[in-house]
Formats: sequence, structure tokens, C-alpha cells
Amino acid sequence: MMSSVLHKMIEKKLNEAFFPDILNILNESYIHFGHFDFRSFSGFEKETHFRIRIVSLFFAGMKKIDRHRAVNEVLKLELAHIHALALEAKAPNECCVDI
Repeated sequence: MMSSVLHKMIEKKLNEAFFPDILNILNESYIHFGHFDFRSFSGFEKETHFRIRIVSLFFAGMKKIDRHRAVNEVLKLELAHIHALALEAKAPNECCVDI
């Protein structure tokens, strides 16, 4: 699947803020087609649901809620256009093979 505008913005910001070892961003909006009018919800057509898996040394020693807050702060402008964000943020020592 080709990266969308919002996807690229999210990727750029997360790379610049966290220098991740692993960063996977999936646009899962296609799963939710028909649930509501995508164009009226978001300025970015059909970019409303994302799943992010990020592994970064930045998260070492942080509680899960603090990791999520850090990511949300970096993406605060983008989150205004997103209906749902599933986030998995880990430190390198917590990373598993399937991530």
C-alpha cells in the first residue's frame, strides 16, 4: 500500500522525535469504510485509523501511559484528523521478535 500524506507526516515526526529502532505505521482506515463519512471527519481523505508500533531507547524506563503521552504530544496536530490510533510503544529491551 502506498504511503498517504498523513502517514508520511506521522512517520517523519516520529522519526525526528524518537529516533526509533523500529517504526511500523499501518493505515487501517480501509477496515472501517462505511462506518461514517470519511471526508466530513478528516481533512485527509480516507486516513482515519492508524496502528503504530514503535521501539525506541527514548521509552526506556517510562510507564506505558507516559510513552503514549509522549507520542500524542508529538502527533497532536495529526491526531485532530485521526479517529482512532492503536499504539504500541516499547524500549529496545522489551522488543519481541514479532514486532
